[in-house]
Amino acid sequence: MIPRSGQQSVLASVSTPPIAAASRSTLNLLALDTSTQWCSAALWLDGRVLVREEDAGQRHSDLIVPMIDSLLQEAGLHLQALDAIAFGAGPGSFTGVRIACGVTQGLAFGAGLPVIPVCTLAALAQASGAQRVVAALDARIGEIYHASYVRDVQGWRTVHEPSLCRAEDAPLLEGALWTGCGSAFKVYEAALRARLSEALSAVRDDLVPHARDVAALGVHAYELGQAIAADDAAPLYVRDKVAMTLSERVLRKAGPSAAPGA
Repeated sequence: MIPRSGQQSVLASVSTPPIAAASRSTLNLLALDTSTQWCSAALWLDGRVLVREEDAGQRHSDLIVPMIDSLLQEAGLHLQALDAIAFGAGPGSFTGVRIACGVTQGLAFGAGLPVIPVCTLAALAQASGAQRVVAALDARIGEIYHASYVRDVQGWRTVHEPSLCRAEDAPLLEGALWTGCGSAFKVYEAALRARLSEALSAVRDDLVPHARDVAALGVHAYELGQAIAADDAAPLYVRDKVAMTLSERVLRKAGPSAAPGA
């Protein structure tokens, strides 16, 4: 349970050295994701996964810690019995990814655990069950968060790094049999289908980043020695500005032709 006294790979970009994985006969890892309207937590117990999830709206900060406490109570574990904590680092809701990062750091500091930031777009790819995935989330104001991945024998290989773009400017895909997943395929379906054309063989616009997939990717990263210190964890925003004025939002949505002097 949570002590009352005291958080190319799928690991989000960091500039600090990884922590060597501990040598243990079993691997126990906590994962959480609050990057979209869904709030989820998962506990990986050497391959068995316990999950808590809820459509949270704006209540992530109220729900996530009780979810974690419930998982640990069900497993009969304290935080100190874990090997690491993984979290959906973004991109996604700015507030959401900050909550996940902050809760992860707080728990990890108190328990002396390393952390694993996992890209939410990679978590979408993991959730899809496909081999070639273009993952895209609605980023609002006419833009999407985009990345593409191919699964091979060693795991996921990044084809296009996480980026922010308009649906009509999404990076082109080579070959066919790609699966599109994420909310952007619901909001900007026509533009993405026109842009990606015959490369797409399936679309899963119902998928959201989830802690169970963050856990699976976190375990793989941990086994590769990619865990980092809690104080080095940071959200992966992708967007260059976390906050924009109303006029800046209008100009960005309108495109380059609306810029002053255009």
